[in-house]
Amino acid sequence: MERGVVFRLEDRLFALPLEVTARAVRAVEITPLAIGLPGVPGVIDVHGEIMPVVDLRERFGLPPRALRPSAQFLLISSARGPVALWVDAVDGVATWTEDDFVAAEPLFPGSRQLRGIARGADGLVLVHDLDALLAPVDEAFAREAPGHD
Repeated sequence: MERGVVFRLEDRLFALPLEVTARAVRAVEITPLAIGLPGVPGVIDVHGEIMPVVDLRERFGLPPRALRPSAQFLLISSARGPVALWVDAVDGVATWTEDDFVAAEPLFPGSRQLRGIARGADGLVLVHDLDALLAPVDEAFAREAPGHD
């Protein structure tokens, strides 16, 4: 059995494993960074904790969109610490049985980012691996780190 937090970008459904997801919050103003990392429009303050915001629209190659009051941030725990994922909407938690979930490896050998595809009430849900999803962002942070040549 698989459990995940389902979110929307445009009319597409995505999910992340429940265990890496802390909660969803309404979008707040993003403070831009002077260093301009691709896919990271800035940082936010959530109850005294400063965290980077990752624009998943950019990460998935969707057209940019201005921050709307209806947007949400999915707060997650990554290997590098807390991160806010900017999404259009969060649908909630879903549980998929073996019959509803197809692992990605047999369909897309070598795919690290996609864990599997689940059948949901509103259509197919692409379930992603968080570390693989954030790898390009982590690489961009590493390039900006002091001492990196």
